Amino acid sequence: MEIKKDTLDQLLLGRDPKEVFSKDGLFDELKKALAERVLNAELDEHLDSEASSGEINHRNGYSKKTVLTESAKLELRIPRDRKGTFDPQLIARYQRRFPGFDEKIVSMYARGMTTREIQGHLLELYGLEVSPDLISTVTDAVLETVAEWQNRPLEAMYPLVFFDALRVKIRDEGLVRNKAVYVALGVMADGTKDILGLWIENTEGAKFWLRVMNELKGRGVNDLLIAVVDGLKGFPEAINAVFPQTIVQTCIVHLIRHSMDFASWKDRKSLAGALRPVYKAADADAGRAALEAFEVGPWGQKYPAIGQSWRRNWDRVIPFFAFPPAVRRIIYTTNAIESLNAKLRRAVRTRGHFPSDEAATKLLFLVLRKVAGEWKMPPREWHEAKTQFAIMFDERFVQA
Repeated sequence: MEIKKDTLDQLLLGRDPKEVFSKDGLFDELKKALAERVLNAELDEHLDSEASSGEINHRNGYSKKTVLTESAKLELRIPRDRKGTFDPQLIARYQRRFPGFDEKIVSMYARGMTTREIQGHLLELYGLEVSPDLISTVTDAVLETVAEWQNRPLEAMYPLVFFDALRVKIRDEGLVRNKAVYVALGVMADGTKDILGLWIENTEGAKFWLRVMNELKGRGVNDLLIAVVDGLKGFPEAINAVFPQTIVQTCIVHLIRHSMDFASWKDRKSLAGALRPVYKAADADAGRAALEAFEVGPWGQKYPAIGQSWRRNWDRVIPFFAFPPAVRRIIYTTNAIESLNAKLRRAVRTRGHFPSDEAATKLLFLVLRKVAGEWKMPPREWHEAKTQFAIMFDERFVQA
């Protein structure tokens, strides 16, 4: 509905335009007036409803209530009924924050701001004095959403799942420890992406990974066609213990990145070029020959640990060569998981360290939710890859 120009002119008459959107300005006055109008309309509807069912009830004056909005504190006159049966929908009986205020706090938290920083931000920009306990209460409500999300049913089959980890500093028993945060990113049969779960663990090992795999199975996953991992100890065995037909593939990007760790900065660009023939080879035999050529070449001689690293992981690299180019590109580039990790690391760097596992979980979940909301289309290679999956995995892919 368009607001009439005459109405706007009337509202702005005699006002300083600069103060219209300032604290306690026209915008806040309108919020207050509209809120009170809605509350009165709600009470009228409530009284009419009771009257139609034969009950007698009347208005009984007003009570004052201070409500926090995104820009100010509003003193509202809340209408009352004589029986005390009226419970407003706009501002519930025990609600002290205007709709949208909680989302503002959660949004700031998702950007990596601490409770104290959010408190200072609200005071500086809006003149709102909000207690740290209130901010914690709002953000803690996210944990209920996390619990629901972490236990939601999943697809029966995922053609491709990426498992990755990053390190986060979390205070535990009075000490700041480096803990691992594990994320599972699945690609569904139609090419769209889905974050399957988020786990925080002190140590990684076969027992932990077995628990994760059993959790996925318990949530409805019957089959994973290809699992891409970053060389975590005991992980391939745990995957195949629960999903015996799954092809476990070492992430090529992680292998390359690990190789760069051995080299000086000035050598990395040339070294990456020297490794390209290994993972771009036509098949496993050609890949092995390229690796041998690298080892006897100048870069392999200068950094022998790189060749040894690739050989240690070779059994989990070989499956990569059996895939057609379309599938290889999706496994190799892993744009989705790399982009996801970049945003998670940015949020983690902003915070420095977290006071608890729950605090880290809240922030990381909010970042994951924001990133997932930006995913619209499957990878451009997916149409070709989908055809290849249907041929390679036959009924396991088609029946899903």
